Amino acid sequence: MSNLITIFLSSSAQGLLWSLLAIGVFLTYRILDIADLTTEGSFPLGGAAAAVTLTKDMDSWPAFLQPVFESHPLVLPVTALIFAFISGALAGLVSGILHTKLKIPALLAGIITMTGLYSINSRIMGAPNISLLGTQTIFTQAQAMGMNKVYSVIFVGLIVVILVIALLTLFFKTEIGLATRSTGDNIEMSQANGINTDRMKTIGYMLSNGCIAMSGALLVQNNNFADLNSGIGTIVIGLASIIIAEVLFKNKPLMFRMITIVIGAVVYRFILACVLELNVDAADLKLFSAIILVICLSSPLIQKKLKLPKKRGVR
Repeated sequence: MSNLITIFLSSSAQGLLWSLLAIGVFLTYRILDIADLTTEGSFPLGGAAAAVTLTKDMDSWPAFLQPVFESHPLVLPVTALIFAFISGALAGLVSGILHTKLKIPALLAGIITMTGLYSINSRIMGAPNISLLGTQTIFTQAQAMGMNKVYSVIFVGLIVVILVIALLTLFFKTEIGLATRSTGDNIEMSQANGINTDRMKTIGYMLSNGCIAMSGALLVQNNNFADLNSGIGTIVIGLASIIIAEVLFKNKPLMFRMITIVIGAVVYRFILACVLELNVDAADLKLFSAIILVICLSSPLIQKKLKLPKKRGVR
């Protein structure tokens, strides 16, 4: 029983950090009705931006910032998250321009940006990976308050997720936010009502990839290293969290949908943790991730088949 609780707490901690990626995927996949593969480039981009920010020599910062960073250790890790969001938003801007201005199909636009970001991430990091051991992160600051590693991740993860969901909820109640949702629901009607749908799509791309990059930055600070190939398969993680949420909770308002995605991310990490407890090789984890996604995607069809009434025999 205690082992199960430990697994659940660890899964909750990881799920909260990954849920930002799932929310980012949700913005394009469900709100805009676009399959965006920029995810697999913007995730490591956020991690690279955070890692470089945290390991940068203090003397290389502007003189007026150095006393702030030294006297307030939490400021630098938070700055790393902000830089990660901005870098992800810029990646989304590129995909948005490729799709809306150059009329490249959304799937290809994401692949092009993702491919280009591999070189950009390599340039930013200057190495295949960067170690953050001994570096002050947002989680070490939480641990300084007396929390252990898992509880510090849950504490920080909850604060960031609540803040992101609250800001996105407020955004989607604004005129621009409603226009963005309208673009995804019915692009022809939106254009007929004078909405600049290309602009709304680009804004959606930027918000989506900003959240994804922030997830990458949080996971880098939690894992204490940034890796150039960390983005491989992240789109599957995001989609699985969304589908699990939609299977468990149906027809919810926007804010509650985002909350259910967080729950979906936690459930997904819990399933993977249970799989690992069965002594499955870590190299097979991606395979099991794909299998879980297939099961989640096919579950509505299976439920529908089971609910169909049996055909009566012909008399």
